[in-house]
Formats: sequence, C-alpha cells, structure tokens
Amino acid sequence: MDSQEKAPEMGMEKLQAEAVQEEQVVNEPQQVVADEVKEKKVYASKKEVVERVKEIAHGEENPQKEEVDYLKMMFYKLLVTEREATLKDYIEKGGDPETYQVIPDEDEEVFKAEMAVIKERRAQLFKQQEEEKEKNLKRKLEIIERIKSMITSPEEANQSFQEFKALQQEWKEIKNVPAPQVSELWRNYQLYVEQFYDLLKLNSEAREYDFKKNLETKTRLCEAAEKLAEQDDLISAFYQLQELHQEYRETGPVAKEMREEIWARFKAASTVINKRHQQYFEQLRAKEEENLVKKTELCEKAEALLAEERKGSADWERHTKEMIEIQTEWKTIGFAPQKMNVKIFERFRAACDSFFEKKAAYFKELKENFKINAEKKRALIAKANELKDSQEWRSTSDKLIALQKEWKTIGAVPKKLGDQLWEEFLAACNHFFEARNAVGAGQRSEEHGNLEKKRDVIARLKALQESAADNLQEAVQQLVDEYGQIGHVPFKEKDKLYAEYHETLNALYRTLNVNVAKRRLNNFKNKLKTVAEQGGNALDNERARLVRHYETLKQEVQTYENNLCFLSVSSKKGNSLIDEMNRKVQKLKDDMNLVLEKIKAIDNQ
Repeated sequence: MDSQEKAPEMGMEKLQAEAVQEEQVVNEPQQVVADEVKEKKVYASKKEVVERVKEIAHGEENPQKEEVDYLKMMFYKLLVTEREATLKDYIEKGGDPETYQVIPDEDEEVFKAEMAVIKERRAQLFKQQEEEKEKNLKRKLEIIERIKSMITSPEEANQSFQEFKALQQEWKEIKNVPAPQVSELWRNYQLYVEQFYDLLKLNSEAREYDFKKNLETKTRLCEAAEKLAEQDDLISAFYQLQELHQEYRETGPVAKEMREEIWARFKAASTVINKRHQQYFEQLRAKEEENLVKKTELCEKAEALLAEERKGSADWERHTKEMIEIQTEWKTIGFAPQKMNVKIFERFRAACDSFFEKKAAYFKELKENFKINAEKKRALIAKANELKDSQEWRSTSDKLIALQKEWKTIGAVPKKLGDQLWEEFLAACNHFFEARNAVGAGQRSEEHGNLEKKRDVIARLKALQESAADNLQEAVQQLVDEYGQIGHVPFKEKDKLYAEYHETLNALYRTLNVNVAKRRLNNFKNKLKTVAEQGGNALDNERARLVRHYETLKQEVQTYENNLCFLSVSSKKGNSLIDEMNRKVQKLKDDMNLVLEKIKAIDNQ
C-alpha cells in the first residue's frame, strides 16, 4: 500500500497526535464538544433542570452520560441553595431555627422519577447501539470481501467499476462498528481499495480525471483545515477538523506523485489545530485540578466542622454560620475534572446534609426538653396559685420560697414562653406576699413603738449609773420588770437593742455590788468592837466562819463556770441564760472579795 494514502488508517492516534480513527473521529470529538456546551449551559432554577431532564427522558435524542451527570449535580446544587435561602428567610422573619422543618420537594420527586426513565433508556440505547455496531461490522466485512473478489484480474476490476463506486458509497454511509475492530477493518478496506485502483484498466483520460477530482477535493480540505487556525473558538475548530478528516479519508486517491505532498499539507494543518486544542484542554484540566484541590479542602473543612463538639445552641449557631460561609465559598469555585466532579460534590453535600441533620436532631431534642421544662414550670405555677390566698403567713412563705428555689433548678424554655410563665408565677407569689405585708403593716407599727419604749428604759437605766440613791437596787429592778413587759421590736433592731440593754444592766449590777459591799464592810468593821469586847475566842470563831463561807462561795463560782462551758448561745434564750449566770458569778466573786476584806479586818483587829 502506498504511503500517500495512509491518512485514514492512522485514525484516532493521529487525532490525539495528528489524526483519528474512523469510528472515533465521528464520535469522540463530538462528545468533547457536548461536554463543553453543557458546561456553559446555566440553569436558573430546578424547574429548568427538570424540564431538560424530561426532554431527554421522553424526547428523541439519545441521553449522554456527561450531560445527565451534569444535570444531576446542578439540580441538587440548586436544591441546597433554595433550602438555605428558605431557612434564612424564615429566621429573618422571626422564625425559631429549632422549630424549622425541611418540606419535601415535589421537584425532587419528579427529578428522581425522570432520571430513572433516563437510566432505563440509556441501558436500552446501549444495547441497541451494540447490536447496530455488530450489524454494521458484518456488512462492512461483506463489502471488503466483495472488493477483494473484484481484484482477481484487471479485467474484473474494469468490469466492476460502477459496482465498486456503489460499494464505496455504501461504506461511507455505514457508521459505528465495535471499537476493537475499527483499525483492522479500515486497514483491510483501504488495502483492497488501493489494489482495486492499481488494477483498474480505465482509459487514461477517465483515470486522470478521477485523480484530478480527488486532488481538488483534498486541496479544498487542506485549505479549510489551514483556515481553522484563524478561529478563536478552539472547540468548534477542533470539531470541524474531525469532519474534514472524515471527508478526507472518504475521498479517493490522487496521483501517486501527489499523494505524499497532499497528505503532508493536510497533516500539518491538522497538527496546528490539534496542538491548540491540546493546550486548551491542558490549561482547562490544570484549572479543574486546582478547583478539585480547593473543593477537597472545603470538604475537609466541612467534615472537620461536622466532627467538632457542640455544647449548646450558641455553638450550633456559630458552626451553622461557618458552614454557610464554606458553602458560599464552594459556589465561587468552578468545575473539577469530569470524572471527579460529581464525586466531590456528593462528598461535600454528604458533609453538609449530615451537619444540618444533626442540627435538626439537636433542636428537636432541645424542643422536647423545652416542653418538659415548661410543664414543670406550669406545675409550680399551679402550686403557687393554690397557696396565694393562704393566711398561714409563715408556713406559706416558706413553701413559696421553696417553690422559687425549685423554679431556678428547672432548665430553660423559649424566651417568649419563659417570660410569660415567669410573669404568671411571679404574680401568684406577689399576690400572697402583698397580702401578708398588708396584714403585717400594723404589727410593724406596734414593733416600732415598742422599740422607742425599750430605748427609753435603757436611757433611764444609764441615768441610774450616776445616781447614789439608797433604793438604787429597787429602782433598777423596777426598770428591768418594765423592760420585760414591753413586746417585740423590729427584727433588724433586736440584736443591737439587746446588746445595749444588757451592757447597761451589767454595768449597773457591778455598781450595785460594789456599793453594797462597801456598806456591808463598814457595818462589819463597826460590829468588830462589840465582838472583841465579848472576849474569849469570839473573833477567832467569826474568822473561821468567814473562811468557811469563802470556800463555799468559791465552790459555787466553780460550779457556775463549769456549767457555762456547756451552754450554747445559738438562740436568744440561750444567750439570756448565759448573761444571767455571768451576773451571778460576778456577784459571787464580789461576795468573796467582801469576805476576804472582813477576814483582813479581823486580822488587823
């Protein structure tokens, strides 16, 4: 076979490098263009996507996997965006995030149903295409065998020329065959076609005319291929080049001396377009790889955010804001490589869906807790309402205070409801305490009067400290009795008043004891002369009696002091008893000192 006519048999390898195989020249570049067109298509709503899916599902066109995957990605992207916008609008209008529920989307159900139809159609189409390819393969093999039979002799080739041209036309009209047989099939076909031409014994004029027409066609194809380099739309230029390749190899041979030259020219023009196309897709793939890296990082951020621990509503709201920011950034990034585009989106969507599902579950549980807490607070309100009209002031006060403490231990409820419940509870408590305070107003007035009376008694007791009257003890006792007959004073004043009263009283008793002791000592000294005149052991006997009396007093003091160690001052009554015992102890000690002075007087006598 001559090298000049090798263009068709170089096929897909040369399209990727310089040219294409017959089967893939027609299909593969079209698919690239289809991908590019669909990527440029922008859908503004889910309904537009659904309408396109319906067209594919029920129309005449064959479903393309790349477009179907793209539509699937776009639909769920729009669905997520719509749900986010609905939630945001709900919150901005005062809605409670924890009560928000996602409403099932009718478009999604329709979308899923139509996608199932497309899936079934694609399966049927694939089966039909495979059957058609096998049928085409069988017919092309028959054409090759028929051409092969025509080249048994030059005479047979001349006689069968018109049939040969008809077989060539039929070959052109037969399209797809199984991919594994494409190259071998074309090589065999081209081999026998060239052999047929080589044996063809047409007259010189007809043969030269055929070669001339083929040269004109291939020259036109070269010019068209060269002009494609001027186009800015690389995808369109590449697609047009595939059509030119298809026409070039379906065009018959040229004269042997022109075959190499015309092929080299067409090959050179194709190389320019192929290189530009390759560079474009290398840049596109690089950008898509960069987008894949960015989207992978966002997936990792979303997954990390999903895994973080959240302790309350504030954490959930903060993380929700972060997740929405991640989703917003995702929308600014372009497509990832086709084989990863759907997968990376599904990974991202899975993390987002899981986050918002957990959020919904958390707020659902929170809502249940709110409900339980609200019931507990309503129960306390009911108890408070039962007690609010009670007139058992002290016991009811204790009960209501206990209810208030219990109220504080109950967890939170929604703010609006919480404020309402608190107002009801507070109203019931205030109703009781206001009634109690109204009843106690007269009592407080009486207590203030008693306070003034007791302060007057204390003032008169203090005045007695400066008095030297003989009936001082009797006057003190009268004031003590008067003080004891006065009723209660205000609670906040009682401790201070009590301390002042007893301090004044103790000082008076000390004064009384000293004065009495002095008078008794003077009287005793005056009586000593009479005792001394009695003679004998009268003074000694008196001294011995005083010593015994001293020891008795000493024992009494010790007893009182021991008892004081066991008394508690935790109550008003206990404190009063201690003060009384302390006064007795002081009096006993004063008596002891008096006895000692008497003993000294006897010794001096």
